[in-house]
Amino acid sequence: MPPQGAELPGLEGLEHFRFRRVGERVLLTSDAGDHASLDPSEFQAVLAGRLEPGSPRHAELLAKGFLTGGRSPEEAAALVARRKAFCAVGPYLHVLVTTLRCNQACVYCHASRTGMASTGHDMSPETADRAVEVAMQSPAPAITFEFQGGEPLANFPVMKRVVDRALALNPGARKTLHFSLVSNLSLMDDEKLRFVLDHGVQVCTSLDGPQDLHDANRPFAGGSSHAETVRWMERINQGYRERGLDPELYHVEALLTVTRASLGRAREIVDEYVRRGLRALFARPLNPFGFAQRTWTHVGYDTGDFLRFHRELLDHAIALNRSGTQILERLSAIFLAKILTGADPNYLDIRSPCGAGIGQIAYNHDGSVFCCDEGRMMHQMGDPLFQIGHLSRDGYGDLVESDVVRSLGVASCLEALPACCDCAYLPYCGTCPVFNYATQGNIFQRAPDNEKCRLHMGVLDDLFSRLDAGDEGLAGIFRRWVEPRDRPFFSHEA
Repeated sequence: MPPQGAELPGLEGLEHFRFRRVGERVLLTSDAGDHASLDPSEFQAVLAGRLEPGSPRHAELLAKGFLTGGRSPEEAAALVARRKAFCAVGPYLHVLVTTLRCNQACVYCHASRTGMASTGHDMSPETADRAVEVAMQSPAPAITFEFQGGEPLANFPVMKRVVDRALALNPGARKTLHFSLVSNLSLMDDEKLRFVLDHGVQVCTSLDGPQDLHDANRPFAGGSSHAETVRWMERINQGYRERGLDPELYHVEALLTVTRASLGRAREIVDEYVRRGLRALFARPLNPFGFAQRTWTHVGYDTGDFLRFHRELLDHAIALNRSGTQILERLSAIFLAKILTGADPNYLDIRSPCGAGIGQIAYNHDGSVFCCDEGRMMHQMGDPLFQIGHLSRDGYGDLVESDVVRSLGVASCLEALPACCDCAYLPYCGTCPVFNYATQGNIFQRAPDNEKCRLHMGVLDDLFSRLDAGDEGLAGIFRRWVEPRDRPFFSHEA
């Protein structure tokens, strides 16, 4: 077999495609994101031009654009443009770090939080106003303000001010606004709860699993961090129900950060999510930012460990879905959306180019501005490379046209990167220049020994193996996982 992803010059009747051995079969993919799975003998017949015209396989490859004559250049270009539509949108995610103060001491804290008694780490009202004014200048038709920390509820007055200010400016800006609170929920109270519910602020928290695992990952001087999180999850969900909202659509979302202590407990973690009424979990690998870099020898693991954990988690989630309990895994769903729908869900960390500065902007508590939240995390670790400006002196145009943003756009275009440009998973993948810099010392990834590349390839190998099994029940589950579901309660129109 020729090298995977190699060009095949001189073979008449073939359009450009990439390929990869997945298990016992060969996966073909196109720039438009179409895919086909062949056995090795079929693949050799394709290369040799011996595939019988009119056969089911020939018809499939012709319809999907792998063979000449099945799709015009204009049709192919339109499909690629649909997948890359995010490039013309502009920054839609605006992360506001309202404070670095936090009342929990997570062993993997990526944000390099400070203690609750520290001073000089809260965003001022004036800085918040300026951040909103800059964000509203983005050409994106929909803008999301995401409140991060530290613990953003520790500076609730500024969070409230941002919501009020954005809504006040929106009649002139004419955007669809979304507000998202990322919180451990332990500082929630009745006043804050009323504001969140009255203003349609979507809530996302962390739930690392059963109580012993969650509390070990997220120590809390006030008692059990797990108990506080699930108590307020239930209160918020009850608030949605009291407003007549469908609990299948409206509930607190949660993220799972996988540590070494999580390994071997995938089933328990999924069951905990189901027990708490959640319909989705996002298994996030540990990243080498903030405190996680210092504690890696205690909480870290290699990519192979994560991939085994992810397969176990996915096995259990699928089994629950087969028995009627709906729970999806978001990392898988992001890739499946790219594979099954012909569109990109615009998850900023897994796209080409990535979202740094062109899909996301992060505003630190002190007014410094970064290409993304990960770039801001690097700043907190003492490296300001990813700062793109400061609110005291720079406008929207200065930020998005900075040399940093331009460089990151070039560094994250897979189509121009060695190894990535020939990879069969190019239509579905993405790279994070900040991660590359933190782990490899260069914003341009070295794919052969890049751990995020290895992780993405492992997850995609697993998903394509499952898709290729011909299991119609599983195919139906995966299709349901990628169905778009509108939640208008969280949208604010001009």
